Amino acid sequence: MLLACWSWVCASLVALAGGAKLPDPEVKIEVLHRPFLCHRKSKYGDILLVHHEGFLENGTLFHSSRVHGDKNPVWFTVGIREVIRGWDKGLQNMCAGERRKLTIPPSLAYGKEGKGKIPPDSTLIFDIEIMEIRNGPRSHESFQEMDLNDDWKLSKEEVREYLKKEFLRHGYAPNDTHHEAMAEDIFSKEDENKDGFISAREFTYKHDEL
Repeated sequence: MLLACWSWVCASLVALAGGAKLPDPEVKIEVLHRPFLCHRKSKYGDILLVHHEGFLENGTLFHSSRVHGDKNPVWFTVGIREVIRGWDKGLQNMCAGERRKLTIPPSLAYGKEGKGKIPPDSTLIFDIEIMEIRNGPRSHESFQEMDLNDDWKLSKEEVREYLKKEFLRHGYAPNDTHHEAMAEDIFSKEDENKDGFISAREFTYKHDEL
């Protein structure tokens, strides 16, 4: 996945007088389209399906989900470093069907390292449309739904069963291969002590990257 969060470099911020710390740079957000009806808005922990186009400041297109690869939209979970920080910040409180233009400073993108076609210290511009919003693996409600035997920890089987139910709930046929890949990805990030289970603490812990 193009925007998977590889090790990015975010330089330490210079202290101001009195020891105060400069705030994180902001993502510039422009709403290009918002649907008339909005049943829910994206939030931390949701799984989003998005189409996107990414540009350098000079207008060069470096990736389009509609043109490159399999030409399909991509899934990711908001707020757990699956994508660059600029996406985690700029894609919250959005409706399904909404399009935004995000202008993301280097420290919230690929920083001083750059990545692939993206030079170091690049400000990036994205045109992003959310196609679908689903309950993510981070919410307390999801934990309760997933913990089928009420032992306050999740097995991979419980996570896979939850993903299947979510697909069916939204009118999609289950996809065992996709569910297995998603479960493996979730466990690689959430099972901190590598005991084969995700505890309630591991599950609900909120990273501080936002």
